[in-house]
Amino acid sequence: MLESLKIWFLDLHPVMQGLLATLFTWMLTAAGAALVFLFNDMSRKWMDIMLGFTGGVMIAASFWSLLAPSIEMATDQYGARWAWVPAAVGFIGGALFLFLLDKILPHLHLNNPVHEAEGPRSDWNRTLLLVMAITLHNIPEGLAVGVAFGAVAQGLPHADLGAAVALAIGIGLQNFPEGLAVAMPLRRNGMSAKKSFFWGQLSAVVEPLAGALGAAAVMVAQPILPYALAFAAGAMIFVVVEEVIPETQKDRYADFATLGLVAGFVVMMALDVALG
Repeated sequence: MLESLKIWFLDLHPVMQGLLATLFTWMLTAAGAALVFLFNDMSRKWMDIMLGFTGGVMIAASFWSLLAPSIEMATDQYGARWAWVPAAVGFIGGALFLFLLDKILPHLHLNNPVHEAEGPRSDWNRTLLLVMAITLHNIPEGLAVGVAFGAVAQGLPHADLGAAVALAIGIGLQNFPEGLAVAMPLRRNGMSAKKSFFWGQLSAVVEPLAGALGAAAVMVAQPILPYALAFAAGAMIFVVVEEVIPETQKDRYADFATLGLVAGFVVMMALDVALG
């Protein structure tokens, strides 16, 4: 059955592959947000641990699933001496892309009061600002998954289906606490479970779109693949350093959050090595 499913998946159009893979990651975001139907609140300790786990997965995915393949592909294209250039250019580009989005889109970091919202001043309420913050995270994650599956579909060297699947699973796992991180504060503040779930899952709706665009970009211009992989890595590292890690260090559970980050890194590394 699994072999039949694999054959069916590989026969799909690359854009559809990227779309389906990122629909899976969105579903896990929705699953995390759905916990508001079971609980009205969750301790800050567990929220910090789960956010730390998210950061660990993103850091590991940035290297094992994105930067390392980028350098390997660049080595084939440009030789070993210059293989670092596409990775460096893409990595810096991804970080700058998120930096610019951070400046031009209103958003609010988790647990911050509304008056500490970043970006241009706006009349958006706290809910929209929180959703926008998590949505910014999900753009590079969707791109990463889409590019990975697009590369596999094109039969490019060093593009491996197992590694692409591992990346989708890892991104999905870290999306679970992200959905909860949006939905639970809303539920805690008195919003209904149904509305809290809606806003929580909405934060990842951008991933399928980004996944389809990533796969399409690889089809149109294969030489950009090393840059695209590194671009996604740079964007994810920016998110981890600028928001995820600082958020987990604000309360008294910083050490637990750090252990969560280590666990997330190991899980993503194991997935990539085992399946890649």
